[in-house]
Amino acid sequence: MWTRKDLQHLIKDKMGDYLFIVVSNREPYVHVLKKGKVEWQRGAGGVITALDPVMQACNGLWVAFGSGEADRKVADNKGKLKVPPDNQSYTLKRVWFTKEEEKGYYYGYSNEALWPLCHMAFQRPIFREEDWPYYVKVNEKFAKAVIEEVGDRKAFVWVQDYHLCLLPKFLKEMAPNQLVVAHFWHIPWPNYEAFRICPQKKQILEGLLANDLLGFHIRSHCENFLDAVDREIESKINRERFSVTRKGHETLIRPYPISVDFDGINEISKTSEISKAKHILVEEFGLAGYKVMLGIDRIDYTKGIPERLRAIDRLFDEHPELKEKAIFLQMGVLSRIHIPRYKALNDEINAMVEEINWKHSTDNWQPVIMVRRHLTFFELIALYQICDLCIVSSLHDGMNLVAKEFLSSRSDEKGVLILSKFTGAARELSEAVFINPYDPEQFSEGIYSALKLSDKEIKKRMVKIRHVVQQNNIFRWAGKILSELLKFEFKE
Repeated sequence: MWTRKDLQHLIKDKMGDYLFIVVSNREPYVHVLKKGKVEWQRGAGGVITALDPVMQACNGLWVAFGSGEADRKVADNKGKLKVPPDNQSYTLKRVWFTKEEEKGYYYGYSNEALWPLCHMAFQRPIFREEDWPYYVKVNEKFAKAVIEEVGDRKAFVWVQDYHLCLLPKFLKEMAPNQLVVAHFWHIPWPNYEAFRICPQKKQILEGLLANDLLGFHIRSHCENFLDAVDREIESKINRERFSVTRKGHETLIRPYPISVDFDGINEISKTSEISKAKHILVEEFGLAGYKVMLGIDRIDYTKGIPERLRAIDRLFDEHPELKEKAIFLQMGVLSRIHIPRYKALNDEINAMVEEINWKHSTDNWQPVIMVRRHLTFFELIALYQICDLCIVSSLHDGMNLVAKEFLSSRSDEKGVLILSKFTGAARELSEAVFINPYDPEQFSEGIYSALKLSDKEIKKRMVKIRHVVQQNNIFRWAGKILSELLKFEFKE
């Protein structure tokens, strides 16, 4: 089993003479102003959950967009600072955008074009001609920020996600002999029939094929990518080796199921800080004495939150005996609210919560509690421990790390994971209760069956499923990718 120390040894012994750089749009730590004082928060999302423990283990450099209102106040004149703020172990270099760049690159091309294109959530992508130049410009800006740090040294660069499709090509053009570049794609890769509508499909494929190594969560995403290359780009595809050779450059395509720091989360879950947080949260939301069903998500249309609420509504319709005995708590951080589809989703969720509570509530109880606020890591782990059911109902998800965080936090071996069949995690976590989020009847019955499981059956499932996450932890994921990366040689 891979551990933090194994990863540290790999990087120290094999990569010690080189720079190790991670590049992502989202930053791992954000600085904000609260009552005139600068405070820090851990960044949200699966990329941060996965990579922060890796970077703490390897003392590398992380290049990311500085999105916090107080970010400039704590960074030096090159945008750099040591993080985590309470345990400094690696360097964060912040890249600054103009409002126009953020609108075109992030809200526009990344999240109104690429995000819906890659998720089968029946949301039509929007390709605006004016967004693409900003996407190109920001990818080039990231490349220059990386090259500034590399100087005349050699470096391993690990690019993250769909925001930075063009970055590998820019990097290889700027420093052709100094870099070995890997890229991990954190969301699904669509089938060709979906991908072919993208006006910039060739530029995106060419950008990604500048990588030495390109990783996806599961094999079917790799196959979808190879299919797109086969139909759009003149290249040589080796299906046995799972590689693409274009203009003399070979890119390896590999599946790497992402995970979390199981042992780290497991140990934190046993601390007094978590016990205190649990007590405060139970009191804050009035959860004592109830079966607690929990959802924790960014407010995003791929996460299946309206579908989850429909299932909860049906649950109380079909099983009224659960009234005043069970509560559904949905924690959600507002996301991309500047995009009309996200604002409409937020309004839809508000209306559904109000309607369900009006329909089912009694004088002393209401079925749904909806909370939108940032959670500290301790609060997150505490909520996982408080709940009886953790509901993950994504309509389409590359992996879904909420499911794996929940399992890692249950050192008490209690609780049940209810998991959408359409997550990458469903391929690994066979002891979950599986649901189809598009089928409200089957979904609600899945919740009911989970509520009725015996303590013995719950423990049996939890022991098995936790073992899977413990074995396939974040350090194994990173170790496998970096071990593959180390096989590449720098050009002379």
